[in-house]
Amino acid sequence: MRIASSATFRLTVERSRFHALAFPAASEEEVAAAAGLMRSEHRRARHHCWAARWRDASGMLVERCRDDGEVGHPGRVLLELLQRGDLEGGLAVSRVFGGVKLGVGGVSRAFREAGVGALAALRPPP
Repeated sequence: MRIASSATFRLTVERSRFHALAFPAASEEEVAAAAGLMRSEHRRARHHCWAARWRDASGMLVERCRDDGEVGHPGRVLLELLQRGDLEGGLAVSRVFGGVKLGVGGVSRAFREAGVGALAALRPPP
């Protein structure tokens, strides 16, 4: 299933703020544009992690992710969320550090929770 529209979600964990965006993406250029948008909107964020899945010109599924130097492989965590939902599009999360170290597991959980929130915001309530 393709992500047809954008959705956002905000999460705070131990004073760190996570800003998530689920967005439609059909090429690497569209993913780069969304990542650039996240960088410009959240200038105080040190890490802008993303994952995306799209079909290339031959119909092959392309999957990419980026951790942007963050611990816990959050790009891979976001990619797993897209894979689990069999979604084509992108998922980006920017983290504004709040002064408290979360550890590898805490960072992974926070990025996962932010990504899940953005994906849940795509679906209208029943």
